[in-house]
Amino acid sequence: MVQQLSSTLIYPESDGKPMADNTKQFHWIVIIKENLELLFARDNQVFIVGDLLWYPLEGNNTLAQAPDTMVVFGRPKGDRGSYQQWREDNLAPQVVFEILYPFNRLKEMAKKFQFYERYGVEEYYLFDPDKIDLQGWIRVEDRLNVIEEINHWVSPRLGIKFVLTSGNLDIYRPDEEPFLTFVELGQLRQQEREKIEQLEQAQKKAISRLHNLGLTVEQIADSLSLSIEEVQKELRS
Repeated sequence: MVQQLSSTLIYPESDGKPMADNTKQFHWIVIIKENLELLFARDNQVFIVGDLLWYPLEGNNTLAQAPDTMVVFGRPKGDRGSYQQWREDNLAPQVVFEILYPFNRLKEMAKKFQFYERYGVEEYYLFDPDKIDLQGWIRVEDRLNVIEEINHWVSPRLGIKFVLTSGNLDIYRPDEEPFLTFVELGQLRQQEREKIEQLEQAQKKAISRLHNLGLTVEQIADSLSLSIEEVQKELRS
């Protein structure tokens, strides 16, 4: 009877709360979530999501949290209405992030901490964008212990580094490249495109100049470290 009730139980896909309460909070949720998506884009067994309800126990549809961002190693990417742990090889999210907003209550955050500690989170990061204050906890056996020195801390699971400055939190990938906004990524892509176009134009002019000087296709290709086919193509264009 209990099993039958459990199988027909509805697990809501929304807690009725907004994803973010202000632009600053939303900004940081997007930066962290999307840069982590980019970091693990080639690993299909890393599920990263923002504001998704996580139900740790089958049969209890009132026990849940929706971290601002959570990362689950060992589960495939893909769409879900909620994260029902018993349907996910019983894997709890290993890393969660919460972004504070001005009206977060101490009692609410304490409940979240207890939930993450009880149900197996390995790393928990809490960031206050107004105060530029980052706190972190890491699991030691059955407890989440505070990370005493969070500045320049490297996440064991994610490999990312947190650097606090007087006016910002900078996050770096394992290759030392910083987390960027979509605008910054777009600008970087445009700069790379313009750089390639400039190199192509310079190469085209060099081929034309050398050809006018009487060099053979083979000589031009050798001097510019190009293939003969590339030189021939430029001369035909």
